[in-house]
Amino acid sequence: MKQEEISNVIENLKPAIEAITDNNIKIIIDTLLTIIVEQQKIIEAQKQEIETLKEKLNTNSDNSSKPPSTNPFTSTKNNKKKSKRNRGGQPGHPGVTRSLLPESEVDHIEKHQPPSLCECGGEVNSTDEYSRHQVHDIPPVKPVVTEHQLLHGCCKDCGKKYQAELPPHVPRGMLGPYLLVLIATLTSDYKMSKRDVTRFLMDFYSLSICIATVKRAEETVSDALEKPVNEAKHYVKEQEIVNADETSHAECGKRMWTWVAISGVVAVFLITATRSKKAAIELLGATFNGILGPDRYPAYLWVAAHCRQICWAHLKRDFKKISERTGKSKWIGLRLLVYTNRMFHYWHQVRDGKITRGQFKKLMQPIRNKVELLLISGTKVDNSKTQGTCLEILKIKAALWTFIDKIGVEPTNNIAEQVLRKIVIWRKVCFGTWSCNGTLYLERVMTIVATCRLQNRSVYGFLHQAIQAHLNEEKPPSLLPTSITIACIDDNKLDVAA
Repeated sequence: MKQEEISNVIENLKPAIEAITDNNIKIIIDTLLTIIVEQQKIIEAQKQEIETLKEKLNTNSDNSSKPPSTNPFTSTKNNKKKSKRNRGGQPGHPGVTRSLLPESEVDHIEKHQPPSLCECGGEVNSTDEYSRHQVHDIPPVKPVVTEHQLLHGCCKDCGKKYQAELPPHVPRGMLGPYLLVLIATLTSDYKMSKRDVTRFLMDFYSLSICIATVKRAEETVSDALEKPVNEAKHYVKEQEIVNADETSHAECGKRMWTWVAISGVVAVFLITATRSKKAAIELLGATFNGILGPDRYPAYLWVAAHCRQICWAHLKRDFKKISERTGKSKWIGLRLLVYTNRMFHYWHQVRDGKITRGQFKKLMQPIRNKVELLLISGTKVDNSKTQGTCLEILKIKAALWTFIDKIGVEPTNNIAEQVLRKIVIWRKVCFGTWSCNGTLYLERVMTIVATCRLQNRSVYGFLHQAIQAHLNEEKPPSLLPTSITIACIDDNKLDVAA
């Protein structure tokens, strides 16, 4: 029996209790009723605590923003019937082999003679026919050391002494441009720690450098990347559609935040001391007037609701959480999941060109009405968490449906999460940065990595161009997309399905 029901019963009993003439009996009854009320309060509190604990225990990547790596290990039986076929390629399968290079591209050709004698004792004559077999290998790698000798001179008349100066293209440190690029690639795209980089260079190149040298190399590369990264940041701020996300970062053990903003095939990172509205404005620009695709984090609320598209992948996890509760919450959560799946089905159809935009809008209207009605119902259930989630979503309901009317807007910010995952993996391997310069390097170099990957460009090639331009004091390469880049990306569309 609930607290309200007990209170109603007590109210109904009051006339009968008042009619009792024996005061001692009245006192006993009042005491017992007080105990019942207090015990019921304790029971209700314990029920709530049990539900909270059960919810925490069942929280995973499917119903929250927790990463899949935090999911508890569960053993599941594979009910699939075992195939009678053997493993591997089946009889008649054509197979796949590496194509042979033409002889004009082969570095060395070695000809091998057949045996001189046949098994029968006869002499074997060689023919012009032959079979081809190619072996790919890499030569032993040895660093190339160039010594720059700065010659001295002396004036014949006054005796003033001179010394030659290094040309602008010669690095002032001990590391050449190719080695700088290699270090930058290893510490960013391949997510190696500085210590691992020193070991790699020693093992493969017999090159002995210390961690401090790797650090100085990163600072040089960071300077070379300043202009193209700043150009990319400015570009993203001016775009019509931008997706954003954020995750934690550590600098000298202090908690900071990594932000990512992506528009089309340009992704930029920003690492800040806080996770505040101010940081989000710094990422997007105070004058941002495009359409933003974030999650429901409050730092993005300064962007008007009709100029946002809340991520439905996050909403789906919220609805899954609601469906795992009891009572009416469960029913509402299950219905919300049904309409969410239906929405994604129609979205995939319009995205793939199977239905028109007009048909899509018509199909989405009843789904929109049903979802909003269910959210309103969710605010009236007896579960405070369901109430809170539904109220929070209803406050920004204008930001739920932007993708219906605005072409190019996706219902999720999965693309931002995918790009952000690169730096999350880096964080797990390298445990953060240890200086302001290190943080700035990470911010810039990961912008290069993420954007080059989106554009199908070589990270190594871009870094080499940028460093050479920096050393020669020339214009650096640009991260901004060209018509060729856009065409390439259109041919390799990213999957943004929930």
